[in-house]
Amino acid sequence: MSYQFIELSVADAIATITLNRPDKRNAFSDDMRSEFIEALERVAADKSIRALVLTGAGKGFCAGGDVSGMQKRMNAPAGEVGFNGWHRQQRVHHTQALLHTMPKPVIAAVNGAASGLGADTALACDFVIASEWASFTWSYIHRGIVPDGGGMYFLPRRVGLARAKELIFTGRKVDVDEAATLGIVDRRTGADTLLADAQVWARALSQGSGTALALSKTILNQSFELSSHDVFAQGSCYTSSEHRASVEAFLAKSAAKE
Repeated sequence: MSYQFIELSVADAIATITLNRPDKRNAFSDDMRSEFIEALERVAADKSIRALVLTGAGKGFCAGGDVSGMQKRMNAPAGEVGFNGWHRQQRVHHTQALLHTMPKPVIAAVNGAASGLGADTALACDFVIASEWASFTWSYIHRGIVPDGGGMYFLPRRVGLARAKELIFTGRKVDVDEAATLGIVDRRTGADTLLADAQVWARALSQGSGTALALSKTILNQSFELSSHDVFAQGSCYTSSEHRASVEAFLAKSAAKE
């Protein structure tokens, strides 16, 4: 299926979604978000896809929310502003949840500036690989709002509470070197090889059992909130076809050695 504001491709079981509004630095409009949601749901449901890479077209990764959309909301009748804002937030939260809970590895390949919601979107992915042109800023404070894309959840888990407060309170820009030092970025690479390196990493991360990967990710995403008892879930994998095939192959190999 073709889209206007994003690109979705699949090669060697790795899906790549490219945010494709380069003239707007890939800022999210309502229409772009709708396409993004549809693409994420397709990737999540397709069992032949093993992992997802997310990147941006042009010079930026994602500039956050489209300012024209903010203006439209401000010009709405007074009695509709609250509901319009609530409805938008529901869509944003649904989008970020699809990324965060995707039942397969997700890598953000950050090719340029990731600002506001763009920075939150990168951190909603499991891993972040960035080029020398990447930067991050949680600039919501400059618009008189708080992070709405999960930044107040994801950022402290990467950099610690005090550092997350400092980045959110100031809204300052973090270049790729500092981002790597703080733990915002997991890997650095060159701009020319960013997407290819992300796809190679995605393949390496997704070689194991899809069932075990999905369950591991689900538990790890909640591990700071769960008790130790709640993370003992290996029994859930015992009936999977991957587990049965693996055990049978191991037993056959052992028998051949006797």
